[in-house]
Amino acid sequence: MIDRQAFRRSFDEMGKALARRGIDITDPDGPWCRASALDTIQRKLKSEAETLQAERNRVSKLIGQKKGAGEDASTELVAMGEVSRKVKALETQAKKAEAEFTAVLMEIPNPLHESVPDGTSEDDNIEIRCWGEPRTDAVPPHWDIGTDLGILDFEAGAKLAGSRFTVLKGAAARLERALMQFMLNTHVDEHGYEEVWVPAIANRKTMTGTGQLPKFEDDLYKLEGEDAFLIPTAEVPVTNIYQDQILSAADLPKRHCAYTPCFRREAGSAGRDVRGMIRQHQFDKVELVHLTTVERALSDLEILTGHAEAILQALDLPYRLIELCGADVGFSAQKTYDLEVWLPSQQCYREISSCSSFGQFQGRRAGIRYREEGGKPQPVATLNGSGLAIGRTLVAILENGWQQDGSVTIPKALQAYMGGMQSIT
Repeated sequence: MIDRQAFRRSFDEMGKALARRGIDITDPDGPWCRASALDTIQRKLKSEAETLQAERNRVSKLIGQKKGAGEDASTELVAMGEVSRKVKALETQAKKAEAEFTAVLMEIPNPLHESVPDGTSEDDNIEIRCWGEPRTDAVPPHWDIGTDLGILDFEAGAKLAGSRFTVLKGAAARLERALMQFMLNTHVDEHGYEEVWVPAIANRKTMTGTGQLPKFEDDLYKLEGEDAFLIPTAEVPVTNIYQDQILSAADLPKRHCAYTPCFRREAGSAGRDVRGMIRQHQFDKVELVHLTTVERALSDLEILTGHAEAILQALDLPYRLIELCGADVGFSAQKTYDLEVWLPSQQCYREISSCSSFGQFQGRRAGIRYREEGGKPQPVATLNGSGLAIGRTLVAILENGWQQDGSVTIPKALQAYMGGMQSIT
């Protein structure tokens, strides 16, 4: 959530930062204008209530003086009752306006960091660097590779649950598990993360804390009869472990990694990546989460992104790093890098990790604060990124490791996790 004091103090500057996202800040029905109007109303109501309260105090004092002098105070008592009724009505209206103002603030995305490049679409994203040598020979798509090897069963997934679900068999199932263990071990043993195991269900408050609600409710799987949801990413429960807590600045940064299944309805992506495992309703992911100070947020983003890159390099998967332009940065993020892995069958790079700094946006929404010694509490800065999306990593291994005889070479870093298996045949 944006800082309401900054909203009032730096209204024009914040509006310009939001406009860089492609948001029309002049739309009277948009959240920016509605928030401004509601803020004006609730502040006016509060001011009127405070004026009446001062009048009530004045009349109350006069009543006391008259009674003390044995004089008639009936007129003042009538006036006192009328003022009290007006104060109560104004306070009720002010509370309602304040609640509406807070609700609209929840609809406003995070203003972009000044370093984010301008742009109107993903075509304006900037390539920062590339790593590895992409394959340029003809390689079949992963769904054909997996089907021919008998390790991916898309028909069984559709039979069991519907479209965009897959059953992994034999070596593919073991490879999925190997990737999970390899990623977690690397992040814990080499990168210094504390591993956590969290629920795959989150309540509304938790979903709201990281920005999934209210904006993205249509993309979530809601539990029938409960105000709870299947998580779309481990970012949600891991960040909210510290919900409504005050941390010591000396304990920051906190760095956690977690494996979870993830669930997304993909309501806004009908017709995209229908075949294969690129866009599934259920997928596995290892997530990296940082809680840090405001001053360290952007430097920690470089660190986190480097940890995700280390996994791709260890698996010898060619990739590129891009910085998202203003129009492509997600709702809660202030700055984002995407890692895109090379898929030979498509002869292009596809996203495999999105690493973002959220500034204090999530900390403010989730009530997660920290205190410098002798200072006042302030919202923590949060970051997260995939380290990595396991299903897409498996896809990249199948295609980049495919051989002309139909087999798939397993990256050396995973062979010990695969019981010594060097290839899938």
